[in-house]
Amino acid sequence: MSQREWSYGFVEDVQKHSVHTLVFRSLKRTHDMFVADNAKPIEMDEDCHKVKMTIKLHTEYGPVLHMPIQREIREKGLHSVGDPYEVYSALHGHESDYVVTGTHPYPSGPGVALTADTQIQRMPSESAAQSLALALPASQSSRLDAQRTAASVGEIYRHAGISERSQPPGLSLVAMEAGGTKNSALMAKKAPTMPRPQWHPPWKLYRVISGHLGWVRCIAVEPGNQWFVTGSADRTIKIWDLAAGNLKLSLTGHISTVRGVIVSARSPYLFSCGEDKQVKCWDLEYNKVIRHYHGHLSAVYGLDLHPTIDVLVTCSRDSTARIWDVRTKASVHTLSGHTNAVATVRCQAAEPQIITGSHDTTIRLWDMVAGKTRVTLTNHKKSVRAVVLHPRQYTFASGSPDNIKQWKFPDGNFIQNLSGHSAIINTLAVNSDGVLVSGADNGTMHLWDWRTGYNFQRVHAAVQPGSLDSESGIFSCTFDQSESRLITAEADKTIKVYKEDDTATEETHPVSWKPEIIKRKRF
Repeated sequence: MSQREWSYGFVEDVQKHSVHTLVFRSLKRTHDMFVADNAKPIEMDEDCHKVKMTIKLHTEYGPVLHMPIQREIREKGLHSVGDPYEVYSALHGHESDYVVTGTHPYPSGPGVALTADTQIQRMPSESAAQSLALALPASQSSRLDAQRTAASVGEIYRHAGISERSQPPGLSLVAMEAGGTKNSALMAKKAPTMPRPQWHPPWKLYRVISGHLGWVRCIAVEPGNQWFVTGSADRTIKIWDLAAGNLKLSLTGHISTVRGVIVSARSPYLFSCGEDKQVKCWDLEYNKVIRHYHGHLSAVYGLDLHPTIDVLVTCSRDSTARIWDVRTKASVHTLSGHTNAVATVRCQAAEPQIITGSHDTTIRLWDMVAGKTRVTLTNHKKSVRAVVLHPRQYTFASGSPDNIKQWKFPDGNFIQNLSGHSAIINTLAVNSDGVLVSGADNGTMHLWDWRTGYNFQRVHAAVQPGSLDSESGIFSCTFDQSESRLITAEADKTIKVYKEDDTATEETHPVSWKPEIIKRKRF
């Protein structure tokens, strides 16, 4: 059979649908897309709502329900008479926080009964503490003059009956002399030292798996660590045996490049997305697509599953990320705010729960309940294509052609730069031992010590025979569940598996490291 005859025969095998069937499918997909917006709201039961709010009030605010309300105290005009804080009020003329002291325990309930033994005092600020020192009793002042030492703010607080635990931070360093002038008698700081990086054994290539007919764009390892799944530009999803490297199954259904795959740990589902704007849910017991999530207007570049809630988060070239209910297919939120394609998305159980990186050079930390941006990080100068969360620490890293940056949750505080990987970074992976892996468009892979940012190994594996030298990019990498294997998806249509070199020691592969003076101090 000739090539033309074979192609004609292939076309005849395609199932043809009637116009009625195609219109019905279009209507159904449109309904699935907008069902969350037009669904009938559920009427609220007042009794249930009151019970819910009562339980929530006592659960979250129970420890502070007995405390006084500052507004009521101000409205009643209650104040203590004859205390040294009147000097502070006369000098500064503005209100401060109230502290209630006394011998009677607070009663339970939303308010507090003020008795004759209860005093309401104002808490001085750092600047007011200096003038407050002049209002101490004569015996206190004479004792200070005799000892020729300045009265610390801690003594002022103790004199006023306030516990030291309620002092604002940093006030213990401020001291006043008898004449009232400030003396910055600070304790000598310890000279900053750079921590020595932890030794990690080098990683070596031990297996190359071939089978895809296009660039391998994404990888995911199943929770049982028995097999892993890859998505490729040949429009197929392949499942491989992790131990032997053999092909177990091929899934077809996407009509363009598959850009993201992930296996659920809560259900026997595999989720995939691609440049055909489709997000699919595969039932691994039947190896069939059981759900489609319609809504993205352009190519879908990545996806991730929430670890504790049955929601799926996808990111797209249409500058948005979407949160989907896994079972109902409804779009819960559309996270809009980026001004260019969103290249990567990650989920975690703690707040903030969703992190996205975009080609608009920003990283956004999202509040999943409100569907709004919590923090926007603008430190990168070029597009952010990769974000990875540390499995143990409350930190994460982002990859960009300018730098790899480490951040601290929950507010995205900057930690340090990891410089040296001067290429377009497509993927990041980190394990519990603190090994950070970055893969780039030029086929280079750098391995870093997470804590210090020391680059202890650089790998540039040879391309597959028959491939172009330019087809050496690394599009995705991940550790298996045991973290003893590193799997990479590459542009030469292969999957490479790395493992630690068991024969390496600190003597054979020493740490070639020197401290840098301009290195940013951590924490």
